Amino acid sequence: MAQVVNPLDHVSTYRDSQSRLDAQKTQELLDRSSTLYVGNLSFYTTEEQIYDLFQKCASPEDGGGVKRIIMGLDRNTRTPCGFCFVEYYTHGEAAAAVRYISGTKLDERIVRCDLDLGYREGRQYGRGKSGGQVRDELRQDYDAGRGGWGAQAQRERREEVVYEQQTSTAGGGGEWKNANDNPNKRQREDDDEMEPSPQRMRENDDADTRSGGS
Repeated sequence: MAQVVNPLDHVSTYRDSQSRLDAQKTQELLDRSSTLYVGNLSFYTTEEQIYDLFQKCASPEDGGGVKRIIMGLDRNTRTPCGFCFVEYYTHGEAAAAVRYISGTKLDERIVRCDLDLGYREGRQYGRGKSGGQVRDELRQDYDAGRGGWGAQAQRERREEVVYEQQTSTAGGGGEWKNANDNPNKRQREDDDEMEPSPQRMRENDDADTRSGGS
């Protein structure tokens, strides 16, 4: 049975969620765009590694090449947060990168490449509540290449730890499984043995008197 195979340089479904352009205008711009959005990067992948990979689709003999790379940054810490923009000099180079690089591995991660409308200042910052990407805000799995647990999962785990600490110290100093284990109680008992109470002293004096003691 014959099967239809989608071309590797098919039209991207990626869209900038903050773009106000209609679908037709968006497609017109993508058809001549020389900018790529690259996602699913490791936080530890360097700009040099990205350049080495994407220059493989550059055409310097035709006046092309990698123009610049803009690293995606955490909005709060200004550290890499797993995406970037790659600008070529020509649309053909960008289309070739979508065809030949998207779906391949960089730093042991499968990267995703999409044609982009074009970089503008501010888009390099993550849009998640914690400063990174929204995907890392919501994910519940552990990803060592992207900061460990997702931001929401990290908050939930911190809250659990705080709650456990608060409940374990309820009542001040915690609850003693055995009353004899309480050092405060043992101290009181030791004090009672060392210094008899006035009532006990009077009882001892009366006993000495009855027995003829001096």
